[in-house]
Amino acid sequence: MTFVFVFAFSLILLGLILSFIRFVKGPSSADRVVALDTMSIIATSAFALLALMFDRYIYIDIALIYAVLGFIGVIVIARYLEGAL
Repeated sequence: MTFVFVFAFSLILLGLILSFIRFVKGPSSADRVVALDTMSIIATSAFALLALMFDRYIYIDIALIYAVLGFIGVIVIARYLEGAL
């Protein structure tokens, strides 16, 4: 089971690195917002995986709160870029 967790965390780390590269190199603001949302989703999945690995389900609550805050943040940024704020 440890191999599965190591493999999953390595994929999560790879996804974070690729999303961060898109965030830095993104030619438009919309690309950067999508990369930021992707990093938020990947971090939420990392919290869920930590909950399974350590058998501490408080991390699930943290993941849910982080997901909601990430969603609200992306909505606010999108509204700002659209010019509605």
